[in-house]
Amino acid sequence: MNKLVPGAFALLGLIWGSNFIFMKWAAALISPGQVVLLRVLFGFIPLLLLALARGVLHWRQLRQLHHFLVMALLATAVYYFAFAKGTALLPSSIAGMLSGAIPLFAFVVALVFLRSEPVNRRTLLGLVLGFGGVLLIARPWRAAGAGMDPCGVLYMILGSLSIGSSFVYARLFLVDQAMSPVALSTWQIGCALAMLFAVTDLRGIERIADDKVALAGLVFGLGLAGTGFAFILYYFIVQKLGALRAASVTYIPPVVALLAGCLLAGEPLVPASLVAMALILGGVAMLQSGKQ
Repeated sequence: MNKLVPGAFALLGLIWGSNFIFMKWAAALISPGQVVLLRVLFGFIPLLLLALARGVLHWRQLRQLHHFLVMALLATAVYYFAFAKGTALLPSSIAGMLSGAIPLFAFVVALVFLRSEPVNRRTLLGLVLGFGGVLLIARPWRAAGAGMDPCGVLYMILGSLSIGSSFVYARLFLVDQAMSPVALSTWQIGCALAMLFAVTDLRGIERIADDKVALAGLVFGLGLAGTGFAFILYYFIVQKLGALRAASVTYIPPVVALLAGCLLAGEPLVPASLVAMALILGGVAMLQSGKQ
């Protein structure tokens, strides 16, 4: 294994895990759609400059434009909007814990489209445990209880399904195209930015400047690190590890989001939520071991 992979793996998990508290701060001032637009904008500009400086962009790569557009939806526009909306409706720690279900969705999608994933007792048990954890967080039998918004949970599930599907799509159609992670990220984020500019209502977007901490979190945490740099790491890891092993990077964000929510936002630690996170991560661990 490339010696850079473990470091890239851990760094991507840390970046994605910290994104939830930054989204929470920004969503208190502007709409989730505006959060996503600015996040993608501030991630795309340095990414484009880096791609141009390294000379990795070529017009012939536009033959893959249809794949870039699909990835722009799955791994950027829909994923970011659903997570921003879900985080606005939920405590950031809960939203982060729900993101731990991404490998479960990636496994189900891979089972359908890659047809290379084993179905056995361990993988089935992993799916049951993982989705049981999601159900325990959602607690539909206590609708909106304990500050839990069912719509927020549904948005987080949609985002997890979207990014989980993207791992499989990237593995099927993009990572074997002899393009660098920087080029892949630039085309994908550029397509997403064009889509977002076309559909986002910009009224009131200037309110983000009223809070310097939220603005810094949006520009540097969500934009530069969480979008531009994160997708370079994302494609690098998928190329080196494959789609399903790369998806296990999402073990890390729920733990980081939980700690950030408690330490930075004063969100309470609820025992049922801790049990739910253990079920989700335990289910993902069972899923990974069952595939070996």
